[in-house]
Amino acid sequence: MRELSPGVDPPAPRLPAVPLAFVLYFVRRYWLPVTIVALLESSQSTCAILLPYAIRRIMDTVTMAQAHGRNIGDVMSGPLWFFAWLNIGMVIFSRSSGTILVMLGPSLRRRIRRQLFAYLQHHSQRYFLSNFAGSLANRIAETSMSTAQILWTVMFDFWPLVISFSVSLYLLSEVNSNLGIVLGLWMTGYVGISFLLALKCRRYARDYAAARSLVSGIIVDSVTNIMNSKLFARRDFEREYLDLYLDIEVMRARRTFFFMEGIRWFQYTAAAGLMIGMVSYAINLWVAARMTAGQFAMAASLCLLLIEQARGLSRKFLEFFEYIGNVGDGVSVIVRPHDVVDLPEAAPLQVSRGEVRIEALDFAYLAERPVFSKLSLVVPPGQKVGLVGFSGSGKSSLLNLLLRLFEPQGGRILVDGQDIRQVTQESLRAALAMIPQDPMLFHRSLMENIRYGRLEASNAEVIAAARQSHAHEFIMETEHQYESLVGERGVKLSGGQRQRIALARAILKNAHILLLDEATSALDSVTEHQIQESLQTLMTNKTVLVIAHRLSTLAHLDRIVVFHRGHIIEDGSHADLLEKDGHYARMWHMQAGGFLPEKEVVMCETDACAVGAEY
Repeated sequence: MRELSPGVDPPAPRLPAVPLAFVLYFVRRYWLPVTIVALLESSQSTCAILLPYAIRRIMDTVTMAQAHGRNIGDVMSGPLWFFAWLNIGMVIFSRSSGTILVMLGPSLRRRIRRQLFAYLQHHSQRYFLSNFAGSLANRIAETSMSTAQILWTVMFDFWPLVISFSVSLYLLSEVNSNLGIVLGLWMTGYVGISFLLALKCRRYARDYAAARSLVSGIIVDSVTNIMNSKLFARRDFEREYLDLYLDIEVMRARRTFFFMEGIRWFQYTAAAGLMIGMVSYAINLWVAARMTAGQFAMAASLCLLLIEQARGLSRKFLEFFEYIGNVGDGVSVIVRPHDVVDLPEAAPLQVSRGEVRIEALDFAYLAERPVFSKLSLVVPPGQKVGLVGFSGSGKSSLLNLLLRLFEPQGGRILVDGQDIRQVTQESLRAALAMIPQDPMLFHRSLMENIRYGRLEASNAEVIAAARQSHAHEFIMETEHQYESLVGERGVKLSGGQRQRIALARAILKNAHILLLDEATSALDSVTEHQIQESLQTLMTNKTVLVIAHRLSTLAHLDRIVVFHRGHIIEDGSHADLLEKDGHYARMWHMQAGGFLPEKEVVMCETDACAVGAEY
């Protein structure tokens, strides 16, 4: 697997947000094979529509031979060879285009899925918090498949019909101009009305596609949380919950399909009217000796072929706009402007010391509920800082902003004097190592999950990192050891085992700045003591920011910053803050079992008042 240099990340692809423009964006990249397929399909359609003409030549030749008393075998060679070559041409041209399709189709779908995935990767954390992962995956799959289907519908259905119609119009006009005029007017009206009806159906198809994606997202979400439904005996509830969205899907499906059925009524009625009218008129011409038997057979055959293709066209119009609806649904959700983007002149972050400086930071998830207002903080290079405060005080939000998972509304964050908005996101995150409270693992082997910290690391380096995080012991007890799969999001491992894998990954990454968000919360006391020793080694010569509810784990740090409702209200060493007997001291004394309670109870209106706790 190719690895880019640290901090180097290709920019998000510039994908059109309009369905047809999106399709053309990818088709242009395959213009040569698409052009060849168009030529082959043109040839195949011409051969197919000329078959009635070949039959006309055969019948007229037989009639003339009989009328002049000539041997039929002597005059049939030319028409039969013409008929044979048309059939041979149909086979060669159609199968040649089919061969190109076999090579083109998977490549086209692969490119679309890869580009959509690449675009999706550049969305901010806010975007992913608002969309089902399963729904996004389903949209990528449907968009890629529908884009390919749009191309196939145009190349193998619409374009051949244009060729067939043009050739038929010429052949019928040659026999009788009125036949050509009637066919031309009927086909123009038929195609136009079918197109307008199908266009109206597009909105229904788009709503139906959105409902399908939503149902897929609900199913994936429920499957991901299957343990919750078992623990709370809620399997029946989950089925009923899914039924609500399945009912919406069924309702939209019926609305779409009923409208489609109405279109088919129009098309079949119009086709029947054309066939009856054209054949009746042709019979009158034949009886009046204004048309030969061969010409009558050709006219009737051409009408039958065109009507059959036109009936198929109506279905293809509906499918075409359904595909357009699928693509529209996909691009409307995925191809949105990115919230967090690199500036055009953004350069890689250069970290030599590891200073973190926050200046007058303003941030809010919702405009009416600010998290930070003019927040300022300086963390000198190599300093180990603990961030404490009750839940919702802004600690994790600060780390998210430092990682640039969200964009602040004001102020700036600097790393070694460089504004993180002026550098590439990839280089910023390459310089930071984050160990979250709930580590996220891939459904891959333990070796791959640890090596994710540094892809070029050798097996020996991975094992050394696992030993340092005290993960090696439990890994060796698994069935396949380092090749054991961890399950989706690491569900095969306990919480403590997942945290040890995350620690090993951070050890292997060895970044300049280390962020710990409850990194040892899922560990027992003995294992935590062992891990703390490993963390001390990991923290050496690094700038470290640590969030922990167990305040005893922060006592050894250089400095502790106390957050309260988005403000820094105290700042100092553990001993200094206890001596000050302020907010931190009260939190220290109210701990139960070494942990800070989740929620505070304020007894009066000022920060200086007594603070109780709820457990």
